[in-house]
Amino acid sequence: MPIPEQRDFEATRKVLAEWLRDKVGEVQVSQLVIPDGTGYSNETLLFDAGSGGGTAASYVLRVKPTGYQLFLETDFERQFEMMKLVAETTSVPMPQMLWFETDAAWLGAPFFVMSKVDGRIPSDNPCYNIEGFLFDATVDQRRQLWESALHAFTALHREVPAERIAFLAKPERGDTGFDQQWSYWSDSFEWAAQGREQPVADAALAWLVANMPSDRPTAFSWGDARPGNMIFDDFKCRAVLDWEMVSLGGPLADLGWWLFLDRFHSEGYGVARLEGLGTREETLAIWEDRVGPTAGVEWYEIYAGFKFAVIMIKLSQLFEHWEMMPAVDARAMERDNPVTAVLSAMLAERVSRTHRSRS
Repeated sequence: MPIPEQRDFEATRKVLAEWLRDKVGEVQVSQLVIPDGTGYSNETLLFDAGSGGGTAASYVLRVKPTGYQLFLETDFERQFEMMKLVAETTSVPMPQMLWFETDAAWLGAPFFVMSKVDGRIPSDNPCYNIEGFLFDATVDQRRQLWESALHAFTALHREVPAERIAFLAKPERGDTGFDQQWSYWSDSFEWAAQGREQPVADAALAWLVANMPSDRPTAFSWGDARPGNMIFDDFKCRAVLDWEMVSLGGPLADLGWWLFLDRFHSEGYGVARLEGLGTREETLAIWEDRVGPTAGVEWYEIYAGFKFAVIMIKLSQLFEHWEMMPAVDARAMERDNPVTAVLSAMLAERVSRTHRSRS
């Protein structure tokens, strides 16, 4: 479900045509729509632009959020810069990153434009394990998609040039990328919780602190690493999207997020994983072969659950803010939702395993 912005589409169409004049010449803007299945962190629009006689080009427009924010810090421009860097320096399929506009006078906030990549995206809502093109696909097609997704995912961690991503650093938050991300998510939790008790997230934070890894890397992390942020055509990955969470938090942060989200999309919805999608063990084996060691990834899986729980707190408040949910239901959703259910189960497994190892 997209952000419910009250944008005048006719006025926006005219503004875009004027803005594009310096980029591609006189064009007519058409087919201006909000795509299905967009998230809550940015306003996203699709549009075509052409001279009238020729073939129109298709574009994606993303506008920096100016109202309710899902994330503590938007870092909007570095999303564009990171996507542009990946497109220019790696084999990972990406949209063509075209223009970044800093002048908020055009659309009320900075925005960027990229080429539109045709294809389909595994759905979050309804979950791809329940319905959609992946649900309707054959076992072999699902396997092909999963392998293509994992190939693109691991290629990111092999090919992104480490010497070109210093702009992702936030030295005011810590000495290493790991420390910077820990500071960011700790502050995000405090910002989101607003002093209210969050039993599962509180327990996860305590576990993470008690089991903090000694290795604190400074290395690339895509952030929202999952097949649901990829476009597929013919069950092959055609583009990697959604870079709001990019950081220097390190590769295991991505692997932990990937694994947690995979579990969430089955267990969180009370359904089995689709046959043909690779197992956790297969994912770890491929990662070790293509990227590196996976030791310590269980900590990052809990960390992923904690981060997702923080996002769910803000999402609950967003639903209340937009009057999509009564306040009492939003407060309940902050503490009890499919993410916290999966995270709670994982914490119980870790505690049980610790008790068994000590007995």
